Amino acid sequence: MIKVTDIAGGIALDPRNAASLRQGNNSNSPQTVKAAAKQMESLFVDMMLKSMRKASPQEGPLDNDATRLFSGMLDTQISQHVQLGLADIMLKQLSKSTIKPHSAAATSNQTGGVEAPTHAKSGRIEGFLSRLAPYAEQASQTTGIPAQFMLSHAALESGWGRREIRAADGTSSHNLFGIKATKSWKGPTVDCMTTEYDNGVAHKQTGKFRAYSSYAEAFQDYAKLLHANPRYRDVLANAQDPHAFAYGLQRAGYATDPRYGEKLVRIIQIVYQL
Repeated sequence: MIKVTDIAGGIALDPRNAASLRQGNNSNSPQTVKAAAKQMESLFVDMMLKSMRKASPQEGPLDNDATRLFSGMLDTQISQHVQLGLADIMLKQLSKSTIKPHSAAATSNQTGGVEAPTHAKSGRIEGFLSRLAPYAEQASQTTGIPAQFMLSHAALESGWGRREIRAADGTSSHNLFGIKATKSWKGPTVDCMTTEYDNGVAHKQTGKFRAYSSYAEAFQDYAKLLHANPRYRDVLANAQDPHAFAYGLQRAGYATDPRYGEKLVRIIQIVYQL
């Protein structure tokens, strides 16, 4: 649906807005990316309006250079406030491009607490991603969070599938996201040793976690959790930005690890590199 907002809120082609955008164009901030996408959409709309006006009959008693000038100015002003949805599409693409590739210098087995994918491990990692990609895509339709972000989150919580939460008999709980079984959970559970942080100090404790019948169910419950809990409202609102997503989860209390956001951003970088 095309949206037209009140054109009294701003002046088209305000030099101060352009200067601000140029100053922030290297920051990779969500605000800068969003502004760039909106500017591109406005330019497209402006060109479309001018082409339509040019194709219309131009003869008449009120048609002169002055009226054409003001018509062109009006078209430019309107273009700043017409929303075709193009900016949202471009925002997704631009957000992906702001993710910095994994540094070539980070070749050790540990990178900020996260394993870097050596050649020997890359096959296992790619297998983990390809096996779970269909479920992540389905959850992405529900949450609006890119599938790569959710796959990265599953990788962080499960150690790329190597540290899956398992029952006492060794069967998998399919719980890739480390979601605990609170009082509201009516499904099956498993007990597992976990690491929690108290004032930055790590300690081990046994926790009760949700168990699922499949990975598909795990991703569905993960999407439901983020949608149903108001703590994650800001995470969903900024779902296209990797830093806002990762650090938003940390601020919302998804985990007690003080470096949780940093670790998740690094894994997102790895996933986008593969």
